Amino acid sequence: MPVLSPRFPRLGLLLATLLAAGCATQRAWEGPPRPPEEVRAELVRLLPASVADRAGWAGDIQVAFTALDIEPSTSNLCAVLAVTEQESTFTADPAVSGLARIAREEIDRRAGRLHVPGFLVDAALRLESPTGASYAERLQRVRTEKELSAIFEDFIGMVPMGGRLFGGLNPVHTGGPMQVSIEFAEAHAREEGYPYPVEGSIRHEVFSRRGGMYFGIAHLLGYPADYERPLYRYADFNAGWYASRNAAFQSAVSLATGIPLALDGDLVRRDAGVGYAPGATELAVRALGRRLDMGDAAIRRALEQGDRLEFEETALYARVFELAEAMRGEALPRAVMPRIDLESPKITRPLTTEWFATRVDERHARCMARAPGG
Repeated sequence: MPVLSPRFPRLGLLLATLLAAGCATQRAWEGPPRPPEEVRAELVRLLPASVADRAGWAGDIQVAFTALDIEPSTSNLCAVLAVTEQESTFTADPAVSGLARIAREEIDRRAGRLHVPGFLVDAALRLESPTGASYAERLQRVRTEKELSAIFEDFIGMVPMGGRLFGGLNPVHTGGPMQVSIEFAEAHAREEGYPYPVEGSIRHEVFSRRGGMYFGIAHLLGYPADYERPLYRYADFNAGWYASRNAAFQSAVSLATGIPLALDGDLVRRDAGVGYAPGATELAVRALGRRLDMGDAAIRRALEQGDRLEFEETALYARVFELAEAMRGEALPRAVMPRIDLESPKITRPLTTEWFATRVDERHARCMARAPGG
């Protein structure tokens, strides 16, 4: 998954949801709480046989479920284990092949964009870092995202060239055993708190097992979604909250208008200000304005709720599906797989959100088979 670019293409929607309404959770959990020791014991049974320190993993996961007030059902526990196995094979700070090359290419790319000569970059990297080794030497030895993040923190703070190249922005955007977005974690901690003492910063916590699991579970299960299959929640984990539902809406819009749309789950351009240019989905919906009996402003207001469950309660959502289903003559799905190609310096072959979600879904099924009666 991405190292030097944002983890989620729709991260702005996630942050807007947190800031507007706090961290949404799954549907209200009813019933007596399960004792922590019972949840931990089940996790120890469900974890793959190859995992070391099973009790430690079980403890960190159980605390996250308790603190986030998410039901520790067998299916939910298996969902977390499946994503973790896919992302890191249960390694708190997984090694990344070719990370030194990726890091240097990122530095050179930013230097080129700022018209900084290569010899100046080389000179800056030859300077001694706080560890006593030069930045270049540390980069040559880097193996994990945690190590790379620490190098950039030192580089930004100690070298004038670092400030110019990165402006205080560490280019490592994801980390931990679930490869969660650091920006998401920081926003979640500000709005909802964090159940442990913070050692250094939330960024540092993400690279720990306890922090990486806590924020990863929050991103995977910490919002309500009416999906019939966990598969679509796994797609959302990769593409952004409600991407699967929004892709189904885009499919309905395309059917009703005949306008081809990318089924990427992005309903509006979030970077648009006064006099903004609408995105492709918004323009397509506007083409239905008269049939929907809705003006451009009302359409925009409804689409802006695409980062929340409440979008499904809008007149726009209902009317678009009514039109599309009348044309098709049958009910349409309310969730479809987002069609997104995954891009990252770490990815060396064509991969998609569907590939990711399918692989996690397969791991989830194997985990459920390990449960009693599975």
